[in-house]
Amino acid sequence: MYTTFKALLLLLVLPVFVISCQDNNNDYTAYFGGEVQNPRTDYIVLSKGNDVIDTILLDKNNRFFVKFDSLAPGLYTFRHEPEYQYVYFEKNDSLLVSIDADNFDESVVFSGRGDRKNNFLIELYLMNENDRNKSYPIYEYGYDKFIAEINKSYAAREAFYNESKKKIEWSDDFDFYAQSRLKFSQYTKKEYYPYLHAWRTGNNIRASLPKNYYSHRNEIDYNNPKLVHFSPFLRYVNAMLSNMSNFKGKRSNDIDENSLNDNIEKLHIADSVFTDEKIKNEILDNIAFAYLLENQSSQNNKKFIEHYIKLSTRKNKDNEITRLAASIKNLEEGNALPQVKLVDRDNKPFELKNAKGKETVIFFWTTCAPSHYSQANDKVSGLKKQFPDVNFIAVNVDEMGDWADAVKNLTCKDIIQLRADDFTLLRKKWAINQLNRTIILNADGTIKNGFTNLTDERFADNLK
Repeated sequence: MYTTFKALLLLLVLPVFVISCQDNNNDYTAYFGGEVQNPRTDYIVLSKGNDVIDTILLDKNNRFFVKFDSLAPGLYTFRHEPEYQYVYFEKNDSLLVSIDADNFDESVVFSGRGDRKNNFLIELYLMNENDRNKSYPIYEYGYDKFIAEINKSYAAREAFYNESKKKIEWSDDFDFYAQSRLKFSQYTKKEYYPYLHAWRTGNNIRASLPKNYYSHRNEIDYNNPKLVHFSPFLRYVNAMLSNMSNFKGKRSNDIDENSLNDNIEKLHIADSVFTDEKIKNEILDNIAFAYLLENQSSQNNKKFIEHYIKLSTRKNKDNEITRLAASIKNLEEGNALPQVKLVDRDNKPFELKNAKGKETVIFFWTTCAPSHYSQANDKVSGLKKQFPDVNFIAVNVDEMGDWADAVKNLTCKDIIQLRADDFTLLRKKWAINQLNRTIILNADGTIKNGFTNLTDERFADNLK
């Protein structure tokens, strides 16, 4: 990969030199390239917020390189399904990125003009993730010990931020994101603490918290459009809304993030906190997606949607939330499973009616998550012995080439291997939001359970 990057860097040096010589204030030319090891797809998607800027194809050597005649400075995302990361472009930056899809976040390294600030951003992300993964026990601590622990870890990351800012001398706009990534990690822990502490210990400490405990909330501009698609902010908002809604009228250890009342309360809190219409709609949508995909009670969903529609200004018929609610309703027990095109190993259409006469379990997998499929395969092997008359169908969500190569190495004959011809359509019609999702059909082809989980330890109860 070093040889490859050395060659690609030469491509970047000349454009940067020319830009420097021209010194044109109206020139916003930028370059983005790199190489992907162990690619999952044959493309990279560069986006700004919800808007796709470019879909960049990989060449036969899994490299990509593109020139943008005009690219506005700011924060972008680059996605190699199913992973993504952020990249910040200053005026005339020329960036290369090295990615290993098998270890995505940890492998990201930038080179070229603008590399130092981006390498800082990814390193701070990894520090935050490492800190978050080690933080699970702290929510059981008493208040003094909890505060001491999070302040200690924050101080280490703040020192890294201050040192990097001094060395790199980045712009004020980049600093906004750097500070946000640093601070929202701390704020999120403070929002988690009261309700996670109560859930784990049964002790409601809210009344004993210092009066200034939530002072950080006053430092946040909730209506800043720069934050609406920034994941550290969204994670914080989710924690804040959960904290504010979970304890209303409840015992300290009675917490259910998927309860109807809590999620309706979240909608109304968001409506009061966010005044910018676009941002408020995005947050309301996030709440709705999370709730609707976890709670499949049509009666509850109807009540929830009524509140959502009153608060959201997205009233058009293409509103994705109302479409999702309709899809979930179509997956109720006793309904026919909505039709989508599935193909077999020979790329021939497979009709689910061919599996009638037996109960059928449908689960999903991708080559991007081999450990998940291995776990599912082991589970099915055990279930097949316990329920020999049940059909098990594995639906792959990859492109044809990736799937065809993968199924050649599969040896389990007890599983019918299929692929979704159009995963986008399948995701919408079957409301698929995670790989663990499993659908069970009755022997007559109607839905027995449209929302279960193959890896659940009590999954077998669904087949008895």
